[in-house]
Amino acid sequence: MTNAVHHHHNEEHFNGSALVRDIVIGMSDGLTVPFALAAGLTGAAVSNGVIVTAGMAEIVAGSIAMGLGGYMAGKTEIEHYSSELRREYFEVEQYPEREKQEVREVFAEYGLSESAQETIVEELAKDKDKWVNFMMRYELGLDKPDINRARKSAMNIGVSYIIGGIVPLSTYFPIFSTNAHDGFVYSCIITAICLFIFGYFKTKIIGQPPLNGAFKTLFIGALAAGSAYIIANLISGQLMF
Repeated sequence: MTNAVHHHHNEEHFNGSALVRDIVIGMSDGLTVPFALAAGLTGAAVSNGVIVTAGMAEIVAGSIAMGLGGYMAGKTEIEHYSSELRREYFEVEQYPEREKQEVREVFAEYGLSESAQETIVEELAKDKDKWVNFMMRYELGLDKPDINRARKSAMNIGVSYIIGGIVPLSTYFPIFSTNAHDGFVYSCIITAICLFIFGYFKTKIIGQPPLNGAFKTLFIGALAAGSAYIIANLISGQLMF
């Protein structure tokens, strides 16, 4: 009697795509926008107090705006799914033969024989709910969204924006610097490090070359801040602020 050796293969798939997407959206803008604002105000030669005040106001406004954007996107996703679900139930009830043909076409793409297609179609058609769910997923490519997705998305994006925004602004607080120039230098250093690390892990999670993503994220942040600094410096010089 032989002993069969069973090797258990555990497939590991990343299931936090929605959370990661929210964090990426919030953190990317949180690190970049306040950094660019602070750089622009530094270029205009204003004080640390003004930069901190303006920066905090921007972080609050930005987090609310980004959070609401995430909330509306989540609500739209839910409403779209509900609308398509009602339509599929209507079509299954009113045009069952046409819907059955669409099921056959789905399985035909996988190379199943006509007899196998017919068997599956007839079995699937016995349960209207499963039939509709099949059509939603494999015909329309829609998965049922989390009903709390909109609220979670708003919170995730808003908090990520605040955390990201505090990083470049923190160096302008008195504990780190007493003048805008020093605050800007420290902000460039700490924000560059954070952008690089953030870009690295963000890209690694989605399975892309992490170093490319890190340098790309760093370049975008540096370009935004550098542009804001130069433009503000030119404008303030022309207007003699």
